[in-house]
Amino acid sequence: MGAALCSGHLVLDILVRPADTIRWGGTTWVEAIEQHLGGNGASTSYTLAKLGVPVRLAGLVGRDAFGEYLLERLAGAGVDTGGVGRSAAPTTTTVALVRTNGDRALLLRPGASSEMFLEPEAWRREFAGRSHYHLASPFGLPRLRPHQPEILRLAKAAGLSTSVDTHWDTEGRWLADLGPCLPHTDILFGNEDEARMLTGVADPAAAAARLRREGARTVVIKLGRAGCAVFGPEGEFHSPAFAVTAVDTTGAGDCFVGGYLAARERGGGPAEAARFANAVAAMAVEHLGATNGVRTWNETTAWMQAARTA
Repeated sequence: MGAALCSGHLVLDILVRPADTIRWGGTTWVEAIEQHLGGNGASTSYTLAKLGVPVRLAGLVGRDAFGEYLLERLAGAGVDTGGVGRSAAPTTTTVALVRTNGDRALLLRPGASSEMFLEPEAWRREFAGRSHYHLASPFGLPRLRPHQPEILRLAKAAGLSTSVDTHWDTEGRWLADLGPCLPHTDILFGNEDEARMLTGVADPAAAAARLRREGARTVVIKLGRAGCAVFGPEGEFHSPAFAVTAVDTTGAGDCFVGGYLAARERGGGPAEAARFANAVAAMAVEHLGATNGVRTWNETTAWMQAARTA
């Protein structure tokens, strides 16, 4: 089985479970305050490793206790952290306010992610011996943003398959920056809101068609409680979500991507990968923390046999 390489920011998530209304100027009692591994690259690589896929992560953390915690958690899951550098900037940190229905609001301090950068030659060395390159956060790494089309081109030239997980663009540039990446992207992941912001259309099928015209070979749109939709050369289809009670949706999309890529690495087709990814995401949202619900491949497939779709 080939190895996968992820790049993306690594985040320490501090999860706060308050009442659904915050009392500004007063005190709000909370159900839980917990510290967890998070971030797009970290969560996806952790998921891949737990599912048995060899994965190396490229990223940056601070020289602080939070950075040590993240590296220990990733290495403990089997992630090769040799591509993770240390920065004088603090480790990227998110405070996630999680409502009782699982929805969340995120407060992000960019920290070390703002410093992440590798020269093209360094990427060539990272690609050696790898089979797939996944860009986990194209809008979350400001120093790499202008260079991402070239990095993806280098990956394809080195014989790797590629994927990109969109995420939210706080700068609002969207397709202006992502568009040049798409001709070098085999699989593009995004949720409904991200697809709408990229294309200007709300219908997932129409948005996917536009993104495929821009060059993406396959587009996978995450639909939350409705599962996902896949649009590619093999056809178009909807894969329903599994019926679970959501506790925390933080990082579920990153775990979904890890599940989809793991299934593809094992030789599964798009429909099999979509169903497996839905299961990984469903198990993730049943727990506080982005990755606490991620299990091994065999445990996940066993869970799927007993679970029902929504």
